[in-house]
Amino acid sequence: MSTSPSPNALLVAGTTSDAGKSVLVAGLCRWLARRGVAVAPFKAQNMSLNSFVTRDGAEIGRAQAMQARACGVEPQAAMNPVLLKPGTDRTSQVVLLGRPVAEVGALEYGNLTGRLLPQVLTALDDLRSRFDVVICEGAGSPAEINLRSRDITNMGLARAAGGLPTIVVGDIDRGGVFAAFHGTVALLEPEDQRLISGFVINKFRGDPALLAPALDMIRRASGRPVLGTLPYLQGTWLDVEDSLDLEHDRGEPRAPVGSEVLRVAVPRLPRLSNVTDIDALAAEPGVVVRLVHHGEELADADLVLLPGTRATVRDLAWLTERGLAAAVLAHARAGRPVLGLCGGYQMLGRTVEDRVESGDGEVPGLGLLPTRTRFGPDKVLARARGRALGHPVEGYEIHQGLVELDPAAPSERSADLEEFLDGFRLGDVWGTTWHGCLENDDFRRAFLARIAAAAGRDFTPAPDTSFHGLREARLDTLADAVAEHLDTTAVLRLLEQGPPPGLPVLPTLCR
Repeated sequence: MSTSPSPNALLVAGTTSDAGKSVLVAGLCRWLARRGVAVAPFKAQNMSLNSFVTRDGAEIGRAQAMQARACGVEPQAAMNPVLLKPGTDRTSQVVLLGRPVAEVGALEYGNLTGRLLPQVLTALDDLRSRFDVVICEGAGSPAEINLRSRDITNMGLARAAGGLPTIVVGDIDRGGVFAAFHGTVALLEPEDQRLISGFVINKFRGDPALLAPALDMIRRASGRPVLGTLPYLQGTWLDVEDSLDLEHDRGEPRAPVGSEVLRVAVPRLPRLSNVTDIDALAAEPGVVVRLVHHGEELADADLVLLPGTRATVRDLAWLTERGLAAAVLAHARAGRPVLGLCGGYQMLGRTVEDRVESGDGEVPGLGLLPTRTRFGPDKVLARARGRALGHPVEGYEIHQGLVELDPAAPSERSADLEEFLDGFRLGDVWGTTWHGCLENDDFRRAFLARIAAAAGRDFTPAPDTSFHGLREARLDTLADAVAEHLDTTAVLRLLEQGPPPGLPVLPTLCR
């Protein structure tokens, strides 16, 4: 058990995935940071294909990097000690303290958690010793009773870390939030129930007066208060962690500066990773980004962006099955731009040799760049800096596939080849392993101007879009919502004193 001497931490759990845990943690972190509190985020175990690389080369969940920004601190491995990156429906890569250590199935992973918990607690104790407050985020729901015996991120963490006060957030927009609150508590063991200190309602629309009777009823039924009702906020989609967020409304697009919009099509790969690369494009006035599933959807696209993937070979096969591979080839042969990022860049080459992720050996790529990719046992994790289109660019790399020029490629194909962010550009086909490159404002504007010219669109990139500024504004919006709509006095009391004594134990439904 953790030996941290003071509460100085709380756990934000959820009734479901995508209930609002990540955004509530970010909001609490920014609210506390604005009060002058030294605060850090923590997620013991995160299952996500959206990740980030810290300055010292550790891989953590993208959501924890975003939460670190909310705190005003550098992301670090201790903030997300265990990251699971699904490769198939049944297996995931285990990243421990920023480094990959195993590829396991769900049942095998269950046998690992007992060995992982001490390292999780060490990471949390490290943060608690260096920060005034640590806001922890759970995963899924604490009432996943089939997984409780191996839980290291919900109530298993809360108890092992000395009894963390726990807030349960629920999405009222889905319906059934009060049943979910009560049911969550009633499915827990008595020792777990004693840590559930209150509820938060997320995504409420309407007159709060209509909700008031239910708040009193859930307090009487569960013995726990609703600590706040957060309104439905649009535009909080940056740095999403959950795949459920990908298809959600990203708010009303901003009007274009020119007379036409620029249409970007992104294949919705089954194992799509670091889809956050499209956030900066979607934030641009006049840029319409959509995820597509079939080749016919590329007909009016000005740019096709092939995103990252955790399974390059298998997602390349999916592109072919859906008619997207043929549509991408037709798009490029018509002189219309294609951008490949990381796994998408690997697909653009002549061959992909993979005896690591899929074990399928060598398979043909799309052949749009004279390159080949070979997968090796070691993952590249690095921050990157360079220049492109006359502007400085920063990004980060997360990949096991190494791309190089194919010596067997016809030399005439390479005559006009140019280097591009440690990758290559041939005509209007661009490829790089750098995630995050589109977050660089000047480079993004120059790139969009090139795309618009190639597409023949009367599109002018907005001169003043700051992606960093938009992210900061969204974090401030979350903090404002916390300050206005949460019982922040009660939250501070939980951080100072821990769970309230005497919380009732409901009749346990599972024994």
